Amino acid sequence: MRVLFVAPPDLKSHLYIMTPLAWALRTAGHDVRVACQPGSTEALAQAGLTAVLAGEPMAETLAEVDEMSEPPKRQGAPATLPVQTDYARDDPYAELEYLTTNLLPFLHTDEMLTDLIGFARAWRPDLVLWDAMTYAGPVVARACGAAHARILFGTDAFVQLWEAVRAAGGSRPDPMRAWLEPLLRTHGGGAFADDVVHGQWTIDTMPPWTWRPSSPHYIRMRHLAFNGPSVVPRWLYEQPARPRVCVTLGMTHREADVAEASATDLLEAVGDLDIEVVATMSAEQLASVPRIPDNVRVVDFVPMNVLLPTCSAIVHHGGSSTMASAFEHAVPQLIVPSAYWSEKWFGPVAQANGLQERGAGVWLAYDSDYLTPAGLREDLMRVLKDPSFKENAVRLRTEMMGLPTPNEVVPAVEKLTAAYRRAG
Repeated sequence: MRVLFVAPPDLKSHLYIMTPLAWALRTAGHDVRVACQPGSTEALAQAGLTAVLAGEPMAETLAEVDEMSEPPKRQGAPATLPVQTDYARDDPYAELEYLTTNLLPFLHTDEMLTDLIGFARAWRPDLVLWDAMTYAGPVVARACGAAHARILFGTDAFVQLWEAVRAAGGSRPDPMRAWLEPLLRTHGGGAFADDVVHGQWTIDTMPPWTWRPSSPHYIRMRHLAFNGPSVVPRWLYEQPARPRVCVTLGMTHREADVAEASATDLLEAVGDLDIEVVATMSAEQLASVPRIPDNVRVVDFVPMNVLLPTCSAIVHHGGSSTMASAFEHAVPQLIVPSAYWSEKWFGPVAQANGLQERGAGVWLAYDSDYLTPAGLREDLMRVLKDPSFKENAVRLRTEMMGLPTPNEVVPAVEKLTAAYRRAG
């Protein structure tokens, strides 16, 4: 069968979540293409995947989206850490309306949709697999008669809000329908239906113990972290003499001025401890740091799959791929979610909740605005000294290894595609 993946613009981490399934389908004999914007072609080529260009470069548009993002309202430090269901508690309608006005439409422009639909009608994919932020996917699938399914990059928070809005009732229009139905009609995709919001089914890459909405049909798949092409540095050939700790903020925010943990605070917390620290940070992230402590090795990039097997702990932002790497190598985690936009609700909160409940890590602070070097230092030493954190991380790894791999998910994808493709 022919499978078209639809990736969000210039978000390499999201593309990397798709990569293992794309290759599983390819090695099962299927024809696979990945639709992307010009800014993602290099990452696609490095992953060995075949790109279909759609739309114009998006860097300037995405920068404008960042500028429009409303900072969270601060009323003092929260008394307790939140749980995922808190996201839909106060005003899910306002949040969903904001997202369907100020974020999601900018991830697929009119030019992108026109290019994608033109390609899809010519190539005739049997299945469109779309990133959960990229609602061009169901519009394109409807326009060419393909089956379609989502791939989650984190918690299913868009559907969480949508379900909460529907449950609340009222006379206000459904924000998802108000946004997507005109696109469907314009491009020959027919009337709005629930599957346009949550896919005909959903590939769920989140740990089984995280919260999820009730309406989608989920197919669980182990998140195999893909780090891209890389070379193992020589200093990683040998095990460290002291406990090694990775400090990272991931790669998605490197080129954006977003609210993340301060590099100065992070390095102040770990400096002068009797540990070796590997900080994967760019020059821009380190620009305001007055001094790099002697026990800190700064590297712009090192693949997590070769670094983490040598680490005793990792301090990070709660990104799904970083979490998956830490699960795979049974590394205790210390999480400090970004304060950017509503990002913590799209993975970090649900995963940090479960991680802490299972004793395999620590949620350091509500988000990066409330992180203190003293608090991080205290929690890090507790994780390093208490062997139960490592024991529980090993237990979580065993749990995760029991989930179906992308190769094992392919037969279910084939069966569902056949069923929905015929129905279309």
